[in-house]
Amino acid sequence: MAAKSDPYCQPGRVIERMVKDRQNLCRKETEDFLRTEILDYERRSDKYWNRDYSSVEAFVDSTKPNRARWLDAVGSFESDGTELAPRLELWYENDTFTAWWVTLGLIGTLRGRGILAVPKNQAAPVPLVIAQHGIGSSPERVFGLDDPSDIYKGYGRRLVEQGYAVIAPMNITEAGPRARIERLCKLLGNTLWGLEIYRTKRLLDYLESRDDIDMSRVAMYGISLGGAYTMFTTPLDERIGVAVVCAWFNHRRQKMAVDDPRYSCFLSVDEEHIWIPGWLREFTDSDLVSLICPRPFFVEQGKADGIGWWPMMMEEFEVAKQHYEKLGLGDRIEIELHEGGHEIRFDKSLDFLDRWLKE
Repeated sequence: MAAKSDPYCQPGRVIERMVKDRQNLCRKETEDFLRTEILDYERRSDKYWNRDYSSVEAFVDSTKPNRARWLDAVGSFESDGTELAPRLELWYENDTFTAWWVTLGLIGTLRGRGILAVPKNQAAPVPLVIAQHGIGSSPERVFGLDDPSDIYKGYGRRLVEQGYAVIAPMNITEAGPRARIERLCKLLGNTLWGLEIYRTKRLLDYLESRDDIDMSRVAMYGISLGGAYTMFTTPLDERIGVAVVCAWFNHRRQKMAVDDPRYSCFLSVDEEHIWIPGWLREFTDSDLVSLICPRPFFVEQGKADGIGWWPMMMEEFEVAKQHYEKLGLGDRIEIELHEGGHEIRFDKSLDFLDRWLKE
């Protein structure tokens, strides 16, 4: 071997450069391959979907295997016989409604929490909205507290003032703590998403025992991370009859895998909790909407919201809309694309809720 090609004859700095160069090439080739696979979604996902649009019943039946795989993806937490044993602590009361902190049993020693508000002076059981807060937020913010930028618009309080019961479940908030719990969940083959979805189901189990709430008229309305929970939970709980997603619906492949100055990409931010195994094998946003269909679905989205670039998002919404239109149910899916940012707008969402839960 000639000296100039003998690695043992090269200066240390040359070897270091060669190692770095090869490592950079390996990383870039691997990322390019995986990103290409993610973006080549239709070819891959066609293997997993066999939708039947001949009737609503046939459509729902044809998506059952996908619904089961979605549950596997987020992780299925099952009851171990832990009693609900709900405890209510009065949080607020005025002439219009009463609100309590609700605490109840989930699994073993683990308990779930949320604020429940019920309007007063109602002659009959009232419809329910699950109002889910976003990351870095709280049930209190849902009801108009600790919201200096007025992102939430006090939408939970406004809903209860419009005659809805409201349950605002409490999630683990902030990216760091969510990542820590996510690691523990993954050791059990589950995710934090699955655990908090199970928490919402247990809250609904409790609410079924109350005679002041009509559990045949239930919606979920979440913002940001709460919009994600709305998208993720509604396919897995048939009691949720209407879904309103604010500041979350997106062109999911681009959002997860492609950096772009027009929006934030999850690939380049420190939010470990967001990575659900198998998510983009078959469950891009329009596909998750197909697991909500034929139930009514509404999107609130701001053009100025940095979570996504709105023309891309609209491409995905048009795909989602096709599932409803093929079933003759185009009136059950709508979008409010406004000029604002990452925020609740409320009024058109309320109109949508009223149409499907009150009329």
